[in-house]
Amino acid sequence: MSNAAFVLPDHALVLDRYRPLRPLGRGGSGSVWLAHDERTGLEVALKIVPKEGKRAERATREMEAASRLRHERCVRAYDFGTDPGHVYIAYEYVRGRTLREVLRSGELGDAAAVEAAAQVLDGLAHAHRRGIVHRDVKPSNVLVEDEVAIAIRVLDFGLAQFDEADTLTAVGDVPGTLAYIAPERLSGAGATERSDVWGVGVILWESLAGSHPFWGVPLPEVASTIAGGAPPLSARRRDLPRRLLAAVESALALDPAKRPSAAQLATELREAYIAVPARARRPRHATRARRPAVRPRSVPRIELRRRLPSAALASLATVVGGSLLPFWPPGLLALLALGAGLATLRAPRVGLVVALAAPIFPLGNLAQAAAIVYGALAIAWLALVWRDARAGLAFLAGPVLAPLGLLALLPLAVQPARAGWRRALHAATGILAAAAVAGLDGGALPLANVVVGDLGLAQSERPTDVLQTLATVLRASPELGTTALALALVAVLLPRAVARGPWGIAGLGALQLGLVLVWAPGIDWLGILAGTWLLCGLLAARPTLAAALRRRSGG
Repeated sequence: MSNAAFVLPDHALVLDRYRPLRPLGRGGSGSVWLAHDERTGLEVALKIVPKEGKRAERATREMEAASRLRHERCVRAYDFGTDPGHVYIAYEYVRGRTLREVLRSGELGDAAAVEAAAQVLDGLAHAHRRGIVHRDVKPSNVLVEDEVAIAIRVLDFGLAQFDEADTLTAVGDVPGTLAYIAPERLSGAGATERSDVWGVGVILWESLAGSHPFWGVPLPEVASTIAGGAPPLSARRRDLPRRLLAAVESALALDPAKRPSAAQLATELREAYIAVPARARRPRHATRARRPAVRPRSVPRIELRRRLPSAALASLATVVGGSLLPFWPPGLLALLALGAGLATLRAPRVGLVVALAAPIFPLGNLAQAAAIVYGALAIAWLALVWRDARAGLAFLAGPVLAPLGLLALLPLAVQPARAGWRRALHAATGILAAAAVAGLDGGALPLANVVVGDLGLAQSERPTDVLQTLATVLRASPELGTTALALALVAVLLPRAVARGPWGIAGLGALQLGLVLVWAPGIDWLGILAGTWLLCGLLAARPTLAAALRRRSGG
């Protein structure tokens, strides 16, 4: 028996950096623990696999597969290591439940089921483009995030097959879970991308019908039943549109060549469901398993704590955006700010919309053209950050830090954004937002030492006039653009630098100084130097501060 159970409760460091906190789950291949990364301050899901039989080899294969994947629908692997008894894989920690748990609870409606399947296919399509076949697509390997809208992650590439030959499968051994294995694999053929598509087809059939297409069959007959094909979904759900039924049928074609690719099926599923009139989407036989969406649940206390900074920022953004120009009565603005904060705690997207909407009326009071331009930019921003709404206002750290002369801390402030490109976008937008606020206030941008002055928006009669005014400001102050690019790059590289410890942090600080001073030589070098020193100090102190907070809370 593995000694993991005896080592981990002591909270000793694993691989000299991961402190296990509590178990998240256990399966045939090992266990998964919530752990704290003492170097970065992040929470990770630490998978622990004993070095017994093929399990360690498959864990190594899982890490190799995960390291190739960089997609929002695939759980990201941060680190990999071994000791004499175990293999360890550190994954990003995503709060949620498996699709199997969601299906059992009867909370998944038709729309959510179709979108979940499409998102699984998005992740698989990314893997397939990198020569990786999952080979074990099933509901327990799909994580449904704790979000208002459906959002999934594909898990467990431990049985993944690469372009090269599979050395872990003996003759006659068919890896994967039988109920979701494609028929050609049961007859001895190798796994392909179309085999993964079959697994998604079975999941979708099960999600829409409320039961598995091959369950109820005696175990010795399961393989032969699968070889005969799945029964038509239309026999169980005649109310579903023909195009959607045809898409599911194509995924479950017995001939792999007749199945669509993962990317093709994802597109077809979304188009098939969007094209259906709302009244046709209602199932004729109402059951707990078919509801409009995942049933809203109360927000866990730990999630509320995670959303507190976002809620505070939403309230602050509402106050700042609503008070730059005269319009809102103070009492009404305070209520609006309170509403934005409370809405963010319950539904981050609602709070994001309220905070972004606050400046529209004051701008409209100044110049209708300015309000139109801002409204269009706000809608575009909503579209860009809709999937990461909790961090949707991170860019507003720019206007907050600018008056303090601390814009060098902006790359750290935008780290709540999930993806690298989003962090870059927030950092660059934060610089521009700081310039816009300074312009409306008639002030200067402290870091760049540029006096923006009055933007003259009140004289703008058309949206094109507003855009020309903004373009003129950017051309006259090139430091704004170059500083925005420099801090955007630092925001992308910051997590990797922190993961490399003190030397990585020092290198990041040197890079930020070099980029800003070379690309924007006219800026206040003393401000950027002081801000960068503070940035490096905060990054270096994060693990110590996190450990102190954890001890204080009894964790």
